[in-house]
Order: sequence, then structure tokens, then C-alpha cells
Amino acid sequence: MKKILYIVLDGLGDLPIKELNDKTPLEAALTPNLDRLAQSGITGSVYPAGKGIAPESDIAVINLLGYDADKFYSGRGPLECFAEGLNIGDGDLGLRVNFATVAQDGKTIIDRRVGRDLNSDEASALAKEINSKVTLSAATFEFKHTIGHRAVLLIRGMRSKLSGWITNTDTAYAREGVFSVAKDKFENKLQEAVPMPGYEDLPEAREAAALLNEFTQKSRAALNESLINKKRVSQNQLPANAILSRDAGDHLPKFPAIGGIYNAKFGSFVQMPVERGIALLTGIEVIEVPSSTGHLDVDYPVWAKIALDAIPRYDGIYVHIKGPDEPAHDGDYRAKKKIIEIIDRFFFGNLLNGLDMANTIVAVTADHSTVCKIKAHSADPVPVIVCGGNIRPDGSLSFSEKTARLGSIGELCGREIMSFLVKLAQE
Repeated sequence: MKKILYIVLDGLGDLPIKELNDKTPLEAALTPNLDRLAQSGITGSVYPAGKGIAPESDIAVINLLGYDADKFYSGRGPLECFAEGLNIGDGDLGLRVNFATVAQDGKTIIDRRVGRDLNSDEASALAKEINSKVTLSAATFEFKHTIGHRAVLLIRGMRSKLSGWITNTDTAYAREGVFSVAKDKFENKLQEAVPMPGYEDLPEAREAAALLNEFTQKSRAALNESLINKKRVSQNQLPANAILSRDAGDHLPKFPAIGGIYNAKFGSFVQMPVERGIALLTGIEVIEVPSSTGHLDVDYPVWAKIALDAIPRYDGIYVHIKGPDEPAHDGDYRAKKKIIEIIDRFFFGNLLNGLDMANTIVAVTADHSTVCKIKAHSADPVPVIVCGGNIRPDGSLSFSEKTARLGSIGELCGREIMSFLVKLAQE
């Protein structure tokens, strides 16, 4: 069996932008290494979670690894809590949260991400203050900073188990059943959690919503008094004075082991807690990588070397790179184009120089489109390259949304990719 190298670029897809001569950031970017892969293989388009669905990364990744998210998904919150080492049991409430900035009225959201400049030392210290200063009337909790403005919250009820069927306090995301969906338009107001429709009479949902609202109020009071936030204000920075919560769940998903499905051993290295949680729960070994230096021209060559060094130990490696997603959420198409070029030069440039393509199946795709114009995920398909091994080129000249639509792969659903790659690796 040939090796599999499966690379997902977070938020890579986009729509044409007038200022880029009606090209997407990927189409406008200088990507000789990705183009080289496209020219040596076959291309196509992927709907990561199905047509008409604008997925969050967790739902998309579950599908991209060959699982049916509709069957297994139980909410992003439990996945991230688990990835951060928190012990979440059935009936505990896990949530993904953001530090945010709200106005003096305590409701109007000024910035959902604290200007994206909250550093790890500040966020970790604020998390420590919340854990030490906030107490809930009928629950214990653990609050843990993860990356940047992000954190996780785990609430354990004292009176009863808790239900994840509650709404978000983060107004930028809606819940459609167990899934979280980014809104195109939303009111910048901190919301109160309530039981979801159909669960209004469920005591566990009412208790969960009440406890989350209590946490939101008490944590905001603690954050307002924090010396860290007072210092940020004195330096003309936004204070991290509120917590936005979303994606509640009350149990972990129970995935069948990926090794048993494909009779193969997989490793992974990922950047975000949710992808780490999915990897661990599916039986994919996590390959540790050094913390980011903040300089991508330094980080990406290291990652490429780690991938090359790890390939002999596994049948397949899954790599998830956050890069393009964040600037797209900020609507910064120039930064998105630039980071795609940096990934091409410093990750793929170093990777391809040491890769045995004859004995490796390489796939490159994305978990979703993050459209700069709307600063959110969309339901648009993403491109995919598959090359290496015995694959014969289909005449694709570049890697982009436009050329992918003409590729010989045609259209795939995310769940189909993994079995497609394993089949090719066995030929």
C-alpha cells in the first residue's frame, strides 16, 4: 500500500473579488508548488458536508475523514473540551467560547475577538481569574484558554445532568439541530441562552441555559475588574470583558476507530483544539509540533520536515493548516492571498523536495470556503487535487476553484474522499 498524505487548508475556498481582477485569493495567488501538484494529478470540486451546507470546521473534518457527521456529531464544545484534556462525561455541558469586547451596557458587542491581539499570557491569566473568582449556584466549572481569543468551558451540574440543547450566547452563530451555522447577518448583541425549540420543557435544558447565563454574567463582572483589562484599556487596546459561548453539547461522539475501517494506521498534526479532539476520538495518533513562532516562514518548513519524517511510521497522515481562514473572516482578501502564497512556498516547497511521489498519494483540499466578502463560511464547493502513485494527469494546469470545476474527479462529497484515497493507495 502506498502512503497517503492528506492536507486540508482551512477556509481556502472563496468567490471572485473585483479588486483581484475578479479572481479568488487562490486564483490570484502565486502558487507554483500547488500548481505543480495539479499538473501531475487530477482535480475536482468537493462539498465538504454536502450541497447547500456552509459547515463549521468540525462538521467538515468529520466528513472529510470519512464519517457521517449527521450520525456521530454531538457538538463542538465537547470535542474542544476533550482536546484540552478536560474530563467530560455524559450530562456535562461543554462549550466553545470566545473572549470578546462589549460596551458599557453589557450587551452591545464591539468585537467578537478582542481585536485579535489578546496574547496567550493575557488570556491564560484572565482564565485563571475566572476560575478563581467566579462561583455558580448549582454547578462547578472549568474554563481554559486554548489559542488566541479562544477558550473552552465545561460546566458540571450539581442538581442534575445538563442538556446541550440550548442556544448560543454568541449571536454570530445559529444552531440548526446539533449543528452550528455561521450567520451572514446578525445583531451585535450578547444573547441569553434558552432551551432550543422542542426542548423548552426539558429540565436539563432549562438548568443548562440558566447556569450558562449565570456564568456569562458573573464572568463579565470579574473581567471588568481585571487589572489586565484595565491595562489594555490604558494602552488603547480593547478589553476582553465578556465571554461569548456557542456549540453546546452534553456528550462526546462515539466514532468507530478509523484504523479498523480502513485497515490502516493514521497520524495527524493540526493547529486547533477541535481538530485535535476529532483526531484523538477517531483513533488517529496526534503528532506533536512545536508551538508557533509567529513567523510562518519559520513554522511551515518545520511542519514540512515533521510530515516527511513521520510518513514512514504511518500508512497515512492528515495535516490541517489554519492559515487562510482567519484573514477571510476579517474580509482581508490581500492577507488571504498572501498567506496562501506563504503556505505554497514554505510548506509545499519544502515538502515536495523530499516526498517520494511514486509511492505516495497526495491530496490537498479545504474544509470549507470562507468568503472574504461576507467574512463567513459559505456553502460553495472547494477544490481538491489528488496526485502521486499511479495517477495519470487529467490536464489540469493549476489549483483553483475555477480549474477544479473542469477536473476529471468531478464533484465529491467530503465523506467520499478518504475511501477514494485508500483505494488509490492500494492500486
